Amino acid sequence: MLPVPPHFDPERVGEVWRVPYEERASNAMAWARAHGLRPAADDSRRIALLLVDVQNTFCLPDFELFVPVAVDDSRRICEFVYRNLDEITQIVPTLDTHQAMQIFHALWLVDDADRHPAPYTLVSSEDVERGIWRFNPDAGRALGIDPEAGQRHLLEYTRRLVRGGKYALTVWPYHAMLGGIGHALVSAVEEAVFFHTVARQSQARFEAKGRVPWTEHYSALGPEVTSGPAGENVERRNEELVTHLLSFDAVVIAGEAKSHCVAWTIDDLLEEPELAEKTYLLEDCTSPVVVPGAVDYTDEANEAFERFAAAGMHVVRSTQPLEDWLRR
Repeated sequence: MLPVPPHFDPERVGEVWRVPYEERASNAMAWARAHGLRPAADDSRRIALLLVDVQNTFCLPDFELFVPVAVDDSRRICEFVYRNLDEITQIVPTLDTHQAMQIFHALWLVDDADRHPAPYTLVSSEDVERGIWRFNPDAGRALGIDPEAGQRHLLEYTRRLVRGGKYALTVWPYHAMLGGIGHALVSAVEEAVFFHTVARQSQARFEAKGRVPWTEHYSALGPEVTSGPAGENVERRNEELVTHLLSFDAVVIAGEAKSHCVAWTIDDLLEEPELAEKTYLLEDCTSPVVVPGAVDYTDEANEAFERFAAAGMHVVRSTQPLEDWLRR
């Protein structure tokens, strides 16, 4: 494993700052020469690092959906990238990408007194049927959505979540807002991705997800619900990303949160047997959603990872030499 470059400061991983691109580019080129790093295009064994939603909104204290231990997860991700610069062919970061008027934000829903739900409210199909929560007609007018159509979709959506074995519709705090600082990658992680890009001459492939108002979109590969009440298309599965990942000899996954976006991404990967068997999960670089007094998905996350391991995926640690995994 390679040493960690001297510019990396583990004490700053929990901060937001501007990456000095020109300086880091110069550092990366010098580092590549010093350590004999070849261009990624020459890799005989191609390895992708899929970084799921390593964004300020999830990973830094005082941001909207801070995942406990995420600062340590991000530090370990950075160290993994630097120590394995010569092995990682391409980094694929996903970005949860939202606006205020979406089905999982409070503005989408109202009760009979036109009040919006509190964050972390769980909305069931029974709640919708009984009129406890309904589609906000004013949001509908702003988006050009007929209120009755919006209500039909809300009811069918909550029913399909149950049928699909998904989590109940959760009203999340406004988060990962497009154009906001919470949407950005953690600064230290952004710097590591940029450093890899220059040192290995490998363009990172950024994947935005979650902009469609009608559905949650935890998985990097597809939304929670793909069609509406009449069978109309809501959002499609990201087949281009699936095909791209299939082109690699190994896919390493890390990021946030272990209980939601990471878990559902991996769950979708299980639908591709060829991809599942060459997937490696960095268990020390991901953590579940835990909000004291509101929600705790630790058990669900651990159960999911046990299921993934039983299905043939490799659960590993970032500090282990990569060669040790690939010999398994």
